[in-house]
Amino acid sequence: MSGEPLLGSSRNEGTTEVTNTNSAFSAVGSFIKLLPTGTVFVFQFLNPVLTNSGECEGVNKWLGGILLVVCAFSCAFSSFTDSYIGSDNKRHYGIVTFKGVWPSPASDTVDLSAYRLGLGDFVHAALSLLVFAVLGLLDTNTVNCFYPGFQSTQLLLLQALPTAIGVFAGSVFVIFPNHRHGIGYPLSASYSTATPTPPQQFPIRNA
Repeated sequence: MSGEPLLGSSRNEGTTEVTNTNSAFSAVGSFIKLLPTGTVFVFQFLNPVLTNSGECEGVNKWLGGILLVVCAFSCAFSSFTDSYIGSDNKRHYGIVTFKGVWPSPASDTVDLSAYRLGLGDFVHAALSLLVFAVLGLLDTNTVNCFYPGFQSTQLLLLQALPTAIGVFAGSVFVIFPNHRHGIGYPLSASYSTATPTPPQQFPIRNA
């Protein structure tokens, strides 16, 4: 008889952790599209494994920390990539530069200057880092691993942060609309059937 309350308590705690983990993703669900799809999938898959589901030893903290850094870098880096349809009718991906996209094979019929680096790219990179920070740092496994005493505040932040980020992100995208389709981001139907000509948004001119 004495084992039943303990078993029930353990099940309740496990259910609560799963619910909080799901809440971390559902709370920022509308902003997931701001992140590279592959990066989000890798984090969701590897984070429970590397952090031992939140029951961290020393090596788990190192591995979990490395995963956070790598995924954060991937989110920022993807903001500086774009794609175009070349003269060979194939889609090519590259890194945006002050002159356009690099590398740029089969670009004879493409105006690469329309893809050059702009201030909006840095803004979008910062915004993607912000969204990933909410997603990654408030994940239950991350909280249990690095700052277990923070659990009582986790739910409050999950309730407040998405609204605040939504207002901020909406304002940012009004000023800096994103027309890039870089590595890790899905293509729209119109974009996948024609070569786009993205508007130049606050271009940065190198000296």
